[in-house]
Amino acid sequence: MSNIIVLALGGNALGNDPQEQKEAVRHTSKSIVDLIEAGNQVILSHGNGPQVGMINLAMDAASKSEAGTPEMPFPECGAMSQGYIGYHLQNAIQNELKLRGIKKSVATVITQVVVDKNDPAFQNPTKPVGSFYTKEEAEIMTAKGFTFKEDAGRGYRRVVPSPKPIDIVEIDFIKSLVDKGNIVIAAGGGGIPVVEEADGLTGIPAVIDKDFTTAKLAELVDADSLIILTAVEKVAVKYGKPEQLWLSELTVEEAQKYIIDKEFAEGSMLPKVRAAISFATSKTGRKTLITSLEKAADGLAGKTGTWIISGEGHTK
Repeated sequence: MSNIIVLALGGNALGNDPQEQKEAVRHTSKSIVDLIEAGNQVILSHGNGPQVGMINLAMDAASKSEAGTPEMPFPECGAMSQGYIGYHLQNAIQNELKLRGIKKSVATVITQVVVDKNDPAFQNPTKPVGSFYTKEEAEIMTAKGFTFKEDAGRGYRRVVPSPKPIDIVEIDFIKSLVDKGNIVIAAGGGGIPVVEEADGLTGIPAVIDKDFTTAKLAELVDADSLIILTAVEKVAVKYGKPEQLWLSELTVEEAQKYIIDKEFAEGSMLPKVRAAISFATSKTGRKTLITSLEKAADGLAGKTGTWIISGEGHTK
């Protein structure tokens, strides 16, 4: 039986506009199909920061134009980004599979992710989305109910809550696709956040961290390994300093200590390590690899990357 691997694609594997993204995923697909050709069952998730911001901005501009296009709620913008990115990924992967003579199907699942409507994140929106605005523009949009924060002297950006994922609505469908040997792209951009209401599920304006959602996805499909892809080959402590140290393996306890010591940067490596811990502690024997896309196959072979494991065992 093949290993089930869940891959979390970082923003460096995608582009900022349609043409750039198509070129980027052609390259990305080669490394993904390398893993498939080696006999692994692959499930993909991905970020959507630039893309959902672009869609949100375009829809906002269209609503202000003479065309009078209706304003598009943020959950719907997230769904659009899942379809747009998923199309490019599955197209590139299908082409690479055909080139290598591998007969497998690829499908994108528009994915809803359940969050707790009482999550403390809703009281403190922090996740920036979309482009920069002037103070005057931000004040106008704040009157419409949006929340804006100043961003390092570069202007004002809309911020939305970033709650933790609880469950994935389409998980049974995803599992059925995986069980039949299909390659699945799911939970893009952290998924579309939904909350349980008396009359069913309701989408809300929020952004779930895609690494946390991917860890939840890996947990629910009972994956053998979670691979969180980033721009660097390994995790480091004292990053960028003369005493910088690259790490090949971390126990959960060691990783937690480094988090307390503030060794990992907010908004970059910290959420990846936290997501890695979440999967590694969800069941005995589970482990997470953090590495670059190009080194994923070598990482699985134990040649590179940083493995985060429970304290009960090692990767080698």
